[in-house]
Amino acid sequence: MSVSEQPPASPTGPPAPLAEPAAGIAAGYAFEGPALELGALLWDGACHPDARIRVPLPVLNRHGLVAGATGTGKTKTLQLIAEQLSANGVPVFLADIKGDVSGISAPGTDGEKVRERAGQVGQEWHARGFPCAFYGLGGTGPGIPVRATVTSFGPVLLSKVLQLNQTQEQSLGLIFHYADAKGLELVDLKDLRAVVAFLVSDTGKAELKGIGGLSTVTAGVILRAITAFEQQGAGGFFGEPEFDTSEFLRTAADGRGTVSVLELPAVQDKPQLFSTFLMWMLADLFHDLPEVGDLDKPKLVFFFDEAHLLFKGASKAFLESITQTVRLIRSKGVGIFFVTQTPKDVPPDVLAQLGNRVQHALRAFTPDDAKALKATVRTFPNSPYDLEEVLTGLGTGEAVITVLSEKGAPTPVAATRLRAPESLMGPVDAAVLDAAVKASPLYGRYAEAVDRESAYEKLTAEQRAAEAAALEAAAAKEAEKASRSGTRAPAPKDRKEEPSLAEQVVGSGIFTSLARSIGTQVGREISRSLFGTARRRR
Repeated sequence: MSVSEQPPASPTGPPAPLAEPAAGIAAGYAFEGPALELGALLWDGACHPDARIRVPLPVLNRHGLVAGATGTGKTKTLQLIAEQLSANGVPVFLADIKGDVSGISAPGTDGEKVRERAGQVGQEWHARGFPCAFYGLGGTGPGIPVRATVTSFGPVLLSKVLQLNQTQEQSLGLIFHYADAKGLELVDLKDLRAVVAFLVSDTGKAELKGIGGLSTVTAGVILRAITAFEQQGAGGFFGEPEFDTSEFLRTAADGRGTVSVLELPAVQDKPQLFSTFLMWMLADLFHDLPEVGDLDKPKLVFFFDEAHLLFKGASKAFLESITQTVRLIRSKGVGIFFVTQTPKDVPPDVLAQLGNRVQHALRAFTPDDAKALKATVRTFPNSPYDLEEVLTGLGTGEAVITVLSEKGAPTPVAATRLRAPESLMGPVDAAVLDAAVKASPLYGRYAEAVDRESAYEKLTAEQRAAEAAALEAAAAKEAEKASRSGTRAPAPKDRKEEPSLAEQVVGSGIFTSLARSIGTQVGREISRSLFGTARRRR
């Protein structure tokens, strides 16, 4: 019989003593220090509210995995953990992909189902909201805009989001190296596009000969990928002011940790974009935070939703970067929870770093499902449960759990009925969300994009100067020739009118190469920019 099919144990009256092995499982979660309450033990078809399943607060920087089929309650589990982390003064980062996590800022709604769940697990439920800050990628959708410069994003992450192969990724790394060496700041995508196009132009192709060169074919692939990326509306995610990820470490005036919610519904059809951007946030935190070792509580817990999208089609270099970040960021006080459907979605080297596990129900409707189920069971420690049967029989809001104890050893596997979140289990009204965003002290700092001089403007200025110098040299040569022959230069009406500077630029070899490399549409965009009439990014 499924663990979810039995009637709940009565919350009144003395609890019946637990028999082995259930008593041994419960003892494995009797921690002395501060711990988050996850729920109550399920054993032999009954819920035991006095057998509390918990996770010690200090081990939450040892990372974790929340997995399960669609509709099994993963999002509510994130909400439950995030609430308690905030209450303990730990800042939290959550990616809100479906738009239903914003309710963590508002008190929950009391009702029969909430009271029933609270009674089953021995929870004293109180409706309350938690301090939140709302963000959006590049100002797309509600939230304080989060932007990154192309330089800080780097070639490995950018290759992932542009879906480049290994050779193209290496070439992109060479482009970044050249831009750094020449002081060409890559702030937004037009900067990168201009540098790539310059390096395959007649003027610029010699620049990389000493360090490998850049083929026209590879440059064309990169430029087309950038153009397609921009056509999806992603151009606004790159630029300035660049977001300072230390803002995620803030606490509220009352000492509770701020829950930073990245609102992603507007870009949920661009999964590689938001998953890679989340990885940039982690990498940026890793770069800036000092080593602190093990703390009494984490500095930040970061929930990485739809994690399978991050690893899909990833290059070897990208996977190595993720593995290194996950392995080392623990000592900087940051915990990461990956959220996905099955553990097999996460590479083994990353999965090995995830010490805390919350596994919701899995389905076994197809042979592939059955294979995934068996693989999931093998990732758990030995258990008195028949985990294949339990995992397919869990109800919504139930999970199989194992975490690290205070000593760092895995706890016994425990089927668990989870507690109910105390905040609103759903989105807040759009007007409430918008008001919260505009009331934030960070809104004035990041709301408006800034477009300062960078690689694009520098290359454009250099090209204008080169064209002007060439025009001046040609005029001087003609004057010298006329002087030697002892004849006057033809009067303006007798000779062909000199082309204007704009015409010189358009007719130049480098401009032709730029337009050919970038493509017709992007070529028009560059020409408009050279004439000072380009449409500015918002």
